[in-house]
Amino acid sequence: MEHIELFFKSIFIDNMVFATFLGMCSYLAVSKKVSTAVGLGAAVIFVLAITVPLNWLLDQYILQPGALSWLGAEYADYDLSFLSFIMFIATIATMVQLVEIVVEKFSPSLYNSLGIFLPLIAVNCAILGGSLFMQSREIATLGLATTYGVGSGIGWFLAILAIAAIREKIRYSSVPPALRGLGITFIITGLMAIGFMSFGGMLTGGDDEEKETKTAQMESEVDKKESTDKTLVAEGNLNNNTKIEE
Repeated sequence: MEHIELFFKSIFIDNMVFATFLGMCSYLAVSKKVSTAVGLGAAVIFVLAITVPLNWLLDQYILQPGALSWLGAEYADYDLSFLSFIMFIATIATMVQLVEIVVEKFSPSLYNSLGIFLPLIAVNCAILGGSLFMQSREIATLGLATTYGVGSGIGWFLAILAIAAIREKIRYSSVPPALRGLGITFIITGLMAIGFMSFGGMLTGGDDEEKETKTAQMESEVDKKESTDKTLVAEGNLNNNTKIEE
């Protein structure tokens, strides 16, 4: 259940484009055609699915304070968290280079259409943001980190695919001259972001029930404690009266 919740939350509620507006440069530049958007979106899914769990391992076993304790007690006080950005970007750059080689080998037309934006995935803030969000949200296990990486990639893929399909259609629409190009694209992106905000209620029902249950439990515990205190006070008064009579 936790994996499913995190998966849908990373796609719809915490969407990289519509919730945090990360990766906007590639989102705007490569979304003129659906075929190009699909290729770049698939590359982003692959890179996020690989780099987020790899960076989780780096964070858990190398970068966090005390993470090197598995090497011995003398390494337990080491803190390499200042290397997070360098290590994360190195992992991302390696995976992007692998994607670039594969795309150039098996789909030269897609490689040419993506142009400079394929190697620029290495410095795409959405890719680095996935690893940094994983670190800041303290995702507990490697499986959850993989789920978060895949979900974040699919969310970015859906965003660029949707805007590419819309931009292909509005070529034949009567758009005011002042809004043609990036103007209407920004407006549509803002409207889509507002629409994605409505998904925020998808996973809140269970949280409300849990909060109500915890509140009821706390109230019952408080009531029990008060009744216990009253009983103890009554017993104390009874003992005092007995002593006085004696």
